[in-house]
Amino acid sequence: MLLNYLKIAWKVLLRRRFFTFISLFGTSLTLMVLLVLYAIFDYTVGPHTPETQVDRLVFINRIQLVAQEGGQSNGFIGYSFLDRYVRPMRTPEKISLSEGNYNNVEAYVGESTLKLDRKLTDSEFWQVLNFDFVAGRPYTAAEVREAALVAVINESTSRKYFGTTTNVIGRTFEAGAVHYRVVGLVRDVPISRSNSYADFWVPLTTTSEDLRDPGYIGNYQAIALARTSSDVATIQQEYERIIKQVPLPDPKKYKAVHSYARTLLASLTARFNNNADAEGGVGRMMQVSVVMALLFMLLPALNLVNVNVSRMLERSSEIGVRKAFGATSRTLVTQFLFENVFLTLLGGLLGLALAAGALMLLNYSQFMPYSDFALNARVFGAGILTSLFFGALSGAYPAYKMSKLPVVQALKADFKV
Repeated sequence: MLLNYLKIAWKVLLRRRFFTFISLFGTSLTLMVLLVLYAIFDYTVGPHTPETQVDRLVFINRIQLVAQEGGQSNGFIGYSFLDRYVRPMRTPEKISLSEGNYNNVEAYVGESTLKLDRKLTDSEFWQVLNFDFVAGRPYTAAEVREAALVAVINESTSRKYFGTTTNVIGRTFEAGAVHYRVVGLVRDVPISRSNSYADFWVPLTTTSEDLRDPGYIGNYQAIALARTSSDVATIQQEYERIIKQVPLPDPKKYKAVHSYARTLLASLTARFNNNADAEGGVGRMMQVSVVMALLFMLLPALNLVNVNVSRMLERSSEIGVRKAFGATSRTLVTQFLFENVFLTLLGGLLGLALAAGALMLLNYSQFMPYSDFALNARVFGAGILTSLFFGALSGAYPAYKMSKLPVVQALKADFKV
């Protein structure tokens, strides 16, 4: 039966090629835009290098001080605060402290100036996250304690500074008027992975900042690695208990301290949501995203409905004959839906191809530094599911309407919707 439906669907598509072109164009263009956006989202918060164990990672990188007069101060967290309250936590397997953001420094190669992004980290940073080392090693705990001037650089920085990615281990690398010895070379990390991105990484003890500054707001973050994904909630609860016991930095000025241990997605949304709540505003963002996606699909779906109605009106005689020979409304609805889903799947495959091309252009343009967007299994699956949903959404009404067409009217072929 399905094979017969497939043959009929193919013949119908070839019968009116202009209608087929309009349908495929609208479907593929809509899906291309949605898939490109989803691919960017996936490569920002999904399990990709170096956050490959994203389901086990917890980020503590925002703190909020609520003033007595009702105002508030938000920002990254002071190193001393994290070292005192977060590093001793018992639930995580490992805890790393690092700069919450990167700092831009200059390096000089001949007469050229390189703008490079530097991140300060501890040695646990390389154990909590899974960087792809091309050569060398991460710096050790001893090197961090000794404030050794060592660095791990990415491949692009190596090419720009040394002109090669081979035999760079042990060479001297100058940035920000400081000479570092290169101990490791890693593959580029895209800027979308903001918690780990940099052009090069150095021990946090090499900073000129006072790491003993007792201020709660600073420039640092903690990344905790849970033993299992089920321990993430336990880590969040442990940190919640700690925050409740943290003394106010200045009781005359502040009345509350808020900080949360969050997942990767929540930690990113919280940056743009004034610290928000424990979920970082993820629920609201997902609701808005779903509504926007549905609205974006609505217009092409309505256009496809009109095209399908016009296409089915041309087949009213066929519908009448089939009904006269005993075809049920359910059979006709199934056939028409199958034909429409088949069409949208073709559009979906074309949309996947267009999305792959668009992502390649984004990578080539370096709109987002070191981006490596691609259609992985999750994005491909999302494309197929979206095609099926789009096909059902745009085909349900025309299929139901035509299946209810009376036999006599269908045979006269003069039915008007």
